[in-house]
Amino acid sequence: MIASARANYNKTFTPERYLAFQQAINETYGHTPPFRLAETPIFVPKLLQERLIEACEEISQTIYHPKFKEWSEGAFDGGDLKVPNEDEHTLFLQMDFGVCLDENGQAIPQLIEVQGFPSLYFFQELLAKKFQEHFKIPDNYSCYFDGLDAASYLDLLKKVIIGDSDPKHVVLLEIEPEKQATYIDFLCTEACLGLKVLCISDLKREGKKLYYFDENGAKIAVHKIFNRVIFDELLERNDLERTFSFKEEVEVEWIGHPNWFYRISKYILPLLESKYAPQSFYLDQLDTYPTDLENYVLKPLFSFAGAGVNLHINADLLDAIPNKENYIIQKKVKYEPVLETVSGENAKCEIRMLMLWEKGQAKAKIINNLARITKGEMVGVKYNKDKDWVGASVAFFES
Repeated sequence: MIASARANYNKTFTPERYLAFQQAINETYGHTPPFRLAETPIFVPKLLQERLIEACEEISQTIYHPKFKEWSEGAFDGGDLKVPNEDEHTLFLQMDFGVCLDENGQAIPQLIEVQGFPSLYFFQELLAKKFQEHFKIPDNYSCYFDGLDAASYLDLLKKVIIGDSDPKHVVLLEIEPEKQATYIDFLCTEACLGLKVLCISDLKREGKKLYYFDENGAKIAVHKIFNRVIFDELLERNDLERTFSFKEEVEVEWIGHPNWFYRISKYILPLLESKYAPQSFYLDQLDTYPTDLENYVLKPLFSFAGAGVNLHINADLLDAIPNKENYIIQKKVKYEPVLETVSGENAKCEIRMLMLWEKGQAKAKIINNLARITKGEMVGVKYNKDKDWVGASVAFFES
């Protein structure tokens, strides 16, 4: 989107450089991510950068509101989990924006989703570093915000996740982590923080105490949990034998309390008021449907990674839904193919702003980003089969 940076990148791009870039990612921790790595980062112009920051600030006002917990209490109606000892506000906050064009042909972000759950905070540091090592990224471009660089960014994450604890008493909790598409991020996290990556079935409970056994069979107390468990997956895994339930009160500090997964989710989209947030409605609260349903998308409230999203809806389809309280409709976002590729077909992109709301702070701050590039209807793999210059990426902002 920055014409000069894009032209120079495309001119100097070679398949050999891309292959070396992929191999470097795979060899860092001896693991090949199952998702596709895009051939390019995104170069974000000043106006879009300013608009992304403004969008995050405007949308966050709803989350900062003193009545936000009251407004979001209904988010638990569609789920079976509410975890004790919820903290005052979320620690992790992400906002996904599709890159569109305004009436003047300028790039403008439009909100797709907002999440109170940690994303690939550590893999994105590795991804940006490898782009910089294998391609010509101008020195005055950075993926970080708030005056951070790679070192201070990792120091900040270590402060909020590990703090004064011994890392062996801190666990990253997931369901069969080695089988997850995000396992590369867990490996990055483990390497940077020294914590234990643990399957929920290996977490043991005695009363209100939690522990695990290390590789030597020693019993290790758990003081903090960096939670990465997705609840809709957990609810489907009745095969997991475990002694710990999220519903039980335990003596542990949540690094990212699980309740924010529900509170800050698609559930709050109809509550948002911003020029960057497309109009959304709770399906069960609509007396009549919008007359232009072809311009709306149906989204289940409690799903992850685009599961259950329907881009093509009509009144008959909506009428047939039995549990309407578990759905919203959202005005479609028209992604624009603003990213020039060397393959001759421009690509569309989505930028996730990675934010952190530290304890004792009045508001969250943007610290990094995640980008995804697509040539299909949606970002997911099934919409981009047999396409190049698509997949996981990172945005660089001109300083």
